[in-house]
Amino acid sequence: MNSRQAILGRIRAALTDIPAGELPSDVPVPQTYRRRHTEPGEDTVALFAERVADYRATVTRTDEAGLPAAIAAALTARAARNLALPGGFPAELLPPGEWEWHAEPLDVAVLDSLEGAITLAAAGIAVTGTIVLDAGPGQGRRALTLVPDFHLCIVRGEQIVADVPDALACLDPRNPLTFISGPSATSDIELERVEGVHGPRSLQVIIVDHPTHPEQP
Repeated sequence: MNSRQAILGRIRAALTDIPAGELPSDVPVPQTYRRRHTEPGEDTVALFAERVADYRATVTRTDEAGLPAAIAAALTARAARNLALPGGFPAELLPPGEWEWHAEPLDVAVLDSLEGAITLAAAGIAVTGTIVLDAGPGQGRRALTLVPDFHLCIVRGEQIVADVPDALACLDPRNPLTFISGPSATSDIELERVEGVHGPRSLQVIIVDHPTHPEQP
């Protein structure tokens, strides 16, 4: 008997007392685990900004009127001129200037030659400082934010939720979900941090504050 057979045999033995017609949905599973790690009334937008910065990402906060200028400032600071632009990105948010926006479809070779990508987001998770993309309008496919070396992501304050269960509740699991916590980074066998192995080495997040949640000083 090999390991696979042994494991399956133990599973079958453990299931012998279950009625043949019983479905998993017939038996309620108590979900008593903690669903949120923030305190009532805690500023989730400020917490999100703090946690994103902890991951060595650059964070900027602005309002709707100042968004094009904030995008221009981020790109100027990065000296990024040639950028990938996902379908459905609002044209009115693109700042005037000498930037070159490369619209999809783009092959990998072209993506690799660009200096960055700009996207919207589907959600932000405050506790983990995580951005979630779901390939919706203004976000594009995964390659768009994995191949270029710089990712500029715009997250609106009302999209930021407290914790992971809150995010999962507002996302469609049928969509290709990408969870981004800071720039791409890993550690080798000697625990040396290496950035840019599985995605962009630089992540910049612009948080657009909702009118009811003004920018903090």
